Amino acid sequence: MTAAMRTSASVISTFDTTFPVTFRWGVATSAYQIEGAAAQGGRGPSIWDAFSHRPGTVVNGDTGDVACDHYHRWESDLDLIQSLNVDSYRFSVSWSRVQPQGYGAWNQTGLDFYDRLVDGLLARGISPFMTLFHWDLPQALQDKQEGWEARDTAYRFAEYAERMGRLLGDRVASIATHNEPWVVAVLGNEQGIFAPGKKDVPTMLRVSHNLLLGHGLALQAMRAAGVKAPLGIVLNQSPATPATESEADKQLAEQEYARFVRWYMEPIFCKRYPDKTGRPLPDNIEAGDMDTIAQPLDFLGINYYTRIWASSSTPPVPAPNKDGVSDMGWENYAQGLTELLQGIHRDYTLPPIYITENGFAEADTVAHGHVNDPGRLAYMQSHLRALRAAMAAGVDVRGFFYWSLMDNFEWASGYAKRFGLVHVDYATQQRTLKNSALWYREFVKSQRA
Repeated sequence: MTAAMRTSASVISTFDTTFPVTFRWGVATSAYQIEGAAAQGGRGPSIWDAFSHRPGTVVNGDTGDVACDHYHRWESDLDLIQSLNVDSYRFSVSWSRVQPQGYGAWNQTGLDFYDRLVDGLLARGISPFMTLFHWDLPQALQDKQEGWEARDTAYRFAEYAERMGRLLGDRVASIATHNEPWVVAVLGNEQGIFAPGKKDVPTMLRVSHNLLLGHGLALQAMRAAGVKAPLGIVLNQSPATPATESEADKQLAEQEYARFVRWYMEPIFCKRYPDKTGRPLPDNIEAGDMDTIAQPLDFLGINYYTRIWASSSTPPVPAPNKDGVSDMGWENYAQGLTELLQGIHRDYTLPPIYITENGFAEADTVAHGHVNDPGRLAYMQSHLRALRAAMAAGVDVRGFFYWSLMDNFEWASGYAKRFGLVHVDYATQQRTLKNSALWYREFVKSQRA
């Protein structure tokens, strides 16, 4: 046993949080962030290929052309996942790898890749949790009809979902339609810092509605096709904390929460968009849309990283940051996970929940074959305690997926930010388990003892 493994084991002995024996433990990735092989195997370009190749959009001009080369290294990467003792793996499908234009012809080479990936996971005793859309829309749909701004894209998405559901729905543990539609709508179409790089509020509103419509249509299509896997969606969520007791800060916190959380929850669970957002409704809502969006969910995926700190002052009142700040500048606020889960449990009638992402970026380096990442380890432990507290309060959470399995292309941050349990040397593609990975491996094992 190495010194790092002994350290991890000793830390386990002092970490007394336990979960049900049926609780699922996993790690997560997404296609564009790890696969590489951007122009291989018949894959068509996505909006992230186009965006990352546009000068000035991504740190250091990085792209996902090679990323972690997972497309060629998937078998050894699955062995790596198995070595962590986890029983579940969340991955996404590259739409343009299986259907290069997002409509029309299918690419059998791409379909075969995911077929092998799922079978490879099952052969290793790992349950595959599949996400259909993790932001990498086929560029052809963006060129043809402005992507998610067009209602037709929701129908093309439903066709894609049905095809993937028919192919893999008898073997995967779940299928999520979208990952974090807020990111596509707001960062991609309002702020313009993510693909496709638009900056327009009415466009953002239309995109958000079409994403939700596509989600509902996809659930209808998969269920009509007899897909057996549990179906749901993954939403990024945070509680909103007013910086002071002032009425202005309280109102700002309420507005931010409405825009970030309620904007996606209420169409799905209440057939309406929320009020108190300070924004108009989308101008593309048609009769019957809200019924389509509000399809029953078999599960809800929640991605949590930090809270929203709402300060109306100029300059803003800073957050306390008492438990540290990640390399992304995000406050480590574990209590926010408990607050969030208890809040949505109170406000909505929910299906079972999975924590589908939760993680910490740290400026990791390899020294003598080891990666010491104390900030990530502290983050993981505090958030697992917060999660267990929410479960003890009655929230039905069935599993936890750490983000991410390994360092990868972190969108507009390129390769400058590292969230992984596994360090990746991008020049050599060498994988090195960080101390947090060693701890997580022993912790998961202890939960089954």
